[in-house]
Amino acid sequence: MLTEWIRNHPVAPMLTEPGRRLVPAAEDRKAWESIRPEHRAEIQALAENYGQQAYPMRTATGFLAFVREGSRKADEDPYFFRRRKLCAAVLGYCADGAAKASSQLLDDIVDGIWCICEESSWVISAHNVNAIPGAPSPADYPLPDTRRPYVDLFSAQTGMILSFTAALAGEALRQVSGEIIPRIRREIQGRILEPFMENDDFWWMGFRRKDLCNWTPWIVSNVMYCAVMSPMEAAKLGALLERGCGMLDRWLDCVPADGGCDEGAGYWNMAGGAFMDCLELLDRVTGGKAVFWQEEKIRNIMLFPLRAEIGNGWFLNFADCDARPFISGERLQAAGEKLQMPELTEMGMRLRGTLNEQLSDVPHLSRALQLLFHPEGKREQAADGRAVSDSRSCWLPDLQAGMFRREALTLCCKGGHNGESHNHNDVGSFMLYIDGEPEIVDAGNMTYTAKTFSGERYTLWNTRSGYHNLPLIGNTEQQAGPDFRAREVCPGENGISLELAAAYPPEAGLVSLRRQMTLEEEGLRLTDEVTLKNPRPVTWVFLLRHKPEAGRNMLSAGRLEMAFPEALRFSCEEVKVTDLRMARNYPGSLWRVCLTAREASSFRTEFLCRRA
Repeated sequence: MLTEWIRNHPVAPMLTEPGRRLVPAAEDRKAWESIRPEHRAEIQALAENYGQQAYPMRTATGFLAFVREGSRKADEDPYFFRRRKLCAAVLGYCADGAAKASSQLLDDIVDGIWCICEESSWVISAHNVNAIPGAPSPADYPLPDTRRPYVDLFSAQTGMILSFTAALAGEALRQVSGEIIPRIRREIQGRILEPFMENDDFWWMGFRRKDLCNWTPWIVSNVMYCAVMSPMEAAKLGALLERGCGMLDRWLDCVPADGGCDEGAGYWNMAGGAFMDCLELLDRVTGGKAVFWQEEKIRNIMLFPLRAEIGNGWFLNFADCDARPFISGERLQAAGEKLQMPELTEMGMRLRGTLNEQLSDVPHLSRALQLLFHPEGKREQAADGRAVSDSRSCWLPDLQAGMFRREALTLCCKGGHNGESHNHNDVGSFMLYIDGEPEIVDAGNMTYTAKTFSGERYTLWNTRSGYHNLPLIGNTEQQAGPDFRAREVCPGENGISLELAAAYPPEAGLVSLRRQMTLEEEGLRLTDEVTLKNPRPVTWVFLLRHKPEAGRNMLSAGRLEMAFPEALRFSCEEVKVTDLRMARNYPGSLWRVCLTAREASSFRTEFLCRRA
């Protein structure tokens, strides 16, 4: 898409010098004194908080902890703290102007630059090995090879942070020492720009692997920021932008036509949102000549968070997506304005959030600056105060996920397959919200460890189908891989039906497992028709937000009342939420209900879920 246009419109001749000045420098007091008072207060609080803490050591043994103990935190905690402290100091210095505190903030900027430039690698320990066919395991290379810089998500983001630092505080840094800005440029050139232009092996580029994900737009966007703010001549910058567009096209080939993100709505920040950054940069540096906003797939990508929003802060959270993710509202607002879609613009304004959220997700200095200098605009809401999208039903046919609404109930359901990016074994699972709050849930994500993206991924309880709202055939759960998928997926006005037998391995002995989910006047009617080669017991699992109380053929939990066949045997397991990331969405406990039928060769089992 992008490459085809560029083939007839080379980028270099379109580049404008004003388009490369992305932010007002600290000396532009008119711009910095115009930021909103609440943003100024937040910047001052961030700068004061981080200013009281020293830059931590980033050690070799902390890096080694990933292969020794499976710990990502040992390296990532000091890694990200350094970058957040630098971002806070830069923002504080720019907002503070000529105040006395600026001298200390400037020293913090200089120390942060020097700490980061002295690091052996800007890659985090979990990403030390380039995941291409035949690549060595992390255990073979437990420390980075400084002779061969790899570009991962956060090395590219580090380059972006240093590039903006130089653009914002460059004049003051030159007065401290004439070596600081050249040092930044040398490090970015050697660690980011040269590897990006000279290496075709990095998996996220799409030359060696075709299964691309958020890594591609996220990295390419930050590389583009580095290049645009560098002193690179126009011909070389044009070549780099064109090469980046080729990678973005390969990523677009992996995105379904409906624009859905199989990594979940929370990953839109790094996928669709980062792609938005790339498009905005191309638009800006070419003076509005390279514009792609009206392409249908691009529009669908930008609309995905709006279509995935349940309401009250909740989103579709299949796969490794948090149930209440942070989504960059400013990027949504910008997309809505570019697409001239008021509903998306309003959603973005409603979710703009804080500067701290932009830095604590991962240190998105670019997003913090976008939040500062993109006016919020006037918000509009429905008469009852809800977002307009709170009453929408939506089905994404390529992603095979969506939601259906009827009165107080919202049904979220999915088909798809078990080889999706950030996959959980959850084909045919569903969630039920009552009065806008979760009652039958998907537990979502946990803090990443070495197990998360390894052969042990499906030993984690939250990724297994046995902890999703799905049947167990005997003790057999769904299996991971793209061949384990839904078939005959038929969405209707109030729900879907789909065939799930292919999502289970052969040892389940399934001939057919037909699931029908429909919102009716009485509530959600869930019907499973199961045919087996040989008699086996079947257990229906439901993960509940609230502790259930069960009778002979009825249970109640929170706002939920569920009727089930009297012959099913009820049991319940408390699942204590001890993981800090999951606890942000579901503090306390979840409750795993099992309803088990005796051995048989066929079942037609019906559940009715309604508002208590």
